[in-house]
Amino acid sequence: MPINAILFDLDGTLLDTLDDLAEAANRVLAQAGLPTHTHSAYRRFIGDGSRMLVTRAIPEDHRTPDRIEFLLTRFKDDYSRHWKTATRPYPGINDLLRELVRRNIPRAVVTNKPHAFAEDCVHHFFPDIAFQMIQGQKEDVPLKPHPRPALEAARQLRVTAPECLLLGDSDVDMQTARAAGMLPVGAAWGFRPVTELTAAGAVRVVHTPQEILEYLDGPPSQ
Repeated sequence: MPINAILFDLDGTLLDTLDDLAEAANRVLAQAGLPTHTHSAYRRFIGDGSRMLVTRAIPEDHRTPDRIEFLLTRFKDDYSRHWKTATRPYPGINDLLRELVRRNIPRAVVTNKPHAFAEDCVHHFFPDIAFQMIQGQKEDVPLKPHPRPALEAARQLRVTAPECLLLGDSDVDMQTARAAGMLPVGAAWGFRPVTELTAAGAVRVVHTPQEILEYLDGPPSQ
């Protein structure tokens, strides 16, 4: 079936947000007297929402519900003031998005990032790109890899799930695509290794955003 819409993950796929997320978390940890982490370590912490990011960053013997909630609030407050300090679109992403606009291919962002942050990032870094839907983490919406956010995006884009390509950089994204009946494609430039993407069911791993355009005339034989 031809691809008639593309769903994008955000962190590690459209935007390199690693440094701003890591710095915000490390500032909060340091203020609480807890050990900080290298930025590279945060590659494993990101992808399952802010609560899980903070939980993973806290030492296991400090992971009480109250401590997690307190540091999560502090993290969101810090990140709200520093989310665009170092964050940038990955090379080639803007060119890809503009080409999708030119071809009138519907676009959506489906991310576990809190919804308000997701909207801020997309509108700030892609001001000339219209996305038909931005779906971030909300209280009444399950996180990926639950298929509901992706399926809701397909409904908003007025396409069926098999017509959608879901591009992401983690096993969570590939599992989401599989659960929703969409084409799972991994972004090799993101936060997680290629081996994780293929093990999670990626049909293909692309190394540049422009490779996505190959699917618009029909995906390669599988």
